[in-house]
Amino acid sequence: MDSSEHDSSMPSSGFATGGDLPPGLTEEEVEEIQLELTKVDDEIQTLKQVLTAKERHAAELKRRLGISPLSEIKQNFTKGWQEIQCSSAYMRTSQTVGDLNRRVTSSNVYKKTQETLSQAGQVTSAAFSTMGTAIRNRLGEMRNSPSFKSFEDKVENMKYKVMGRSNGEGSNSPTNNDATF
Repeated sequence: MDSSEHDSSMPSSGFATGGDLPPGLTEEEVEEIQLELTKVDDEIQTLKQVLTAKERHAAELKRRLGISPLSEIKQNFTKGWQEIQCSSAYMRTSQTVGDLNRRVTSSNVYKKTQETLSQAGQVTSAAFSTMGTAIRNRLGEMRNSPSFKSFEDKVENMKYKVMGRSNGEGSNSPTNNDATF
């Protein structure tokens, strides 16, 4: 843009406010500043267009590489979280929480609660162990009872009838106690 184009769009004074010059500036200085402002505005517009084109190109390259917006968000989040963890506020808070944790775990109330819960856990474990032993013994007694033996023989006999013939077994006794089930 040359000065003749610029002058045709400007008022005769060269200043858009109707002739009042800013204090300390001559009419030539105002025209010179306005010309520079126009050039800078044009450069800004050009840079915006270039930036938009570069952003489109970068988006296309990322798409071709398989980088999704979600993966970018994850990466940004991870980076942000790492920056937070390195911040002095996070470090101070972490230190304060650690100090509080040490004070709580060394208090008498915490120690007594921990001992009580530990004892309760031991008693509960012993109770379950005793109950398990009693159930195992009772099931052992049931297995040796005549009723269970009779039931077991019937199941083995039925197994022999169904499986024995299909497997070609004919010499095994249906009441053989060594047979596996």
